[in-house]
Amino acid sequence: MTCDSILKLIPLYFYGELTPDEEERVEEHTHACLACNADLTRQRALAAALDNRQLLPRPMLLEDCRSDLMAAIQGGAPRREPVVKGPWRLFLDALSSSFGNMGRLRQPVGALALIAIGFFAARLSNTASPPGSLLSSLASPSDDVYSTVRSVQPDSSGGVSISLDETRKRVIKGSMTDSNIQRLLLAAAHEDNPAVRVESVDLLRSQSGSTEVRDTLINVLAQDTNPGVRLKALEGLKPLAADSEVRKTLRQVLLADDNVAVRTLVIDLLVAHRDDNMVGMMQGLVQRENNNSVRLKLEKALRDMNASVGTF
Repeated sequence: MTCDSILKLIPLYFYGELTPDEEERVEEHTHACLACNADLTRQRALAAALDNRQLLPRPMLLEDCRSDLMAAIQGGAPRREPVVKGPWRLFLDALSSSFGNMGRLRQPVGALALIAIGFFAARLSNTASPPGSLLSSLASPSDDVYSTVRSVQPDSSGGVSISLDETRKRVIKGSMTDSNIQRLLLAAAHEDNPAVRVESVDLLRSQSGSTEVRDTLINVLAQDTNPGVRLKALEGLKPLAADSEVRKTLRQVLLADDNVAVRTLVIDLLVAHRDDNMVGMMQGLVQRENNNSVRLKLEKALRDMNASVGTF
């Protein structure tokens, strides 16, 4: 089932109006969908608040109603013109009646109800709002939109003004040669989520010939805090191991990086393209290297370059 169909069933779920199969589908979907689970939590809070309401009629209410009815039947009661109330006023009157005896909880519970109703109004605006209306223009039917209602206020015309923030989920597909795909991958390489950075850098490896991609891989190698992301950047820089900017960064990483796997792979890349200028740097590093595997790797690299392990 889609999120929109689940959202329509959630209010009925709390009042036992669904069939057992529908209840099972709602529960299975909300367990897997974070957005719908959040809607379920909000509806649960609203239902709990409404279930806890207490409305105590005054002792003489029934007797007064009977007296008024008899007076109306006998023509003794004055005729009253019905007062036409808008939907917003009816809603406020209902809240006042429901929460009148809840004391300090009246305002927060009422605010919760307003937020929940505003939230559902925003989420269902794609189907409930007529084409061209403001709410229908806020969300595209083809996208998943997650809304957070900030305020709900009546306006002077009898309508409602709802202020909300929206997060729109989109899926963009294309080839690696697509400029938009490359732009998004370059941006994703700096996202907070390390899993996203790993996948993005892994895909960018095939485009390392691009100057922009090369610079991004160099930046990731030098600055990313996750060693898995740095290793992916190193793999992408393998074809560019002879590039002067890449080699400069490799030397800096070898001296400063605290991850053994990263430093070991850096040594392999430096040795793949012999550079006599790095012999002295490696000789000095051997003397102060604490990790045994890295030190052995450095010693082997120096021997392969016919250079002494120690400095004289």
